[in-house]
Amino acid sequence: MKKIMIILFIGFLGTTLYAQDTKAQIKFKSEVVDYGEIAKGSDGVRQFEFTNTGNAPLVISKVYSSCGCTIPKKPEAPIAPGESSVIEVKYDTNRVGPIRKTITVTSNAGDNPTMAIKIKGSVLDGSVLEKKN
Repeated sequence: MKKIMIILFIGFLGTTLYAQDTKAQIKFKSEVVDYGEIAKGSDGVRQFEFTNTGNAPLVISKVYSSCGCTIPKKPEAPIAPGESSVIEVKYDTNRVGPIRKTITVTSNAGDNPTMAIKIKGSVLDGSVLEKKN
């Protein structure tokens, strides 16, 4: 009976150690997207590119913004190890002024399950933009 218990314990320990080595990792090409100076009403869609650098499928469970003026869209399917995908962000460019928003990404990434990515820039009224040119 002791031998069976020892064998089961060693098997359980080995499975636990293997499971700890298997994790997804998220690596963004850039954690900040700079819109620069854009005109009021222009295209507010930008993308954050990322890669799963881990050895398990990456699942993005939640993506949300610090403001209702910014709408993020996450990938629905898991991202396989070594594969890349994007998180799309749409900013309401009818709001004139500086852009400084944070998007929070929650995933199953082993070392960093919650990350903050940011957008920045400035939306200019058409008359201000004409004066600059």
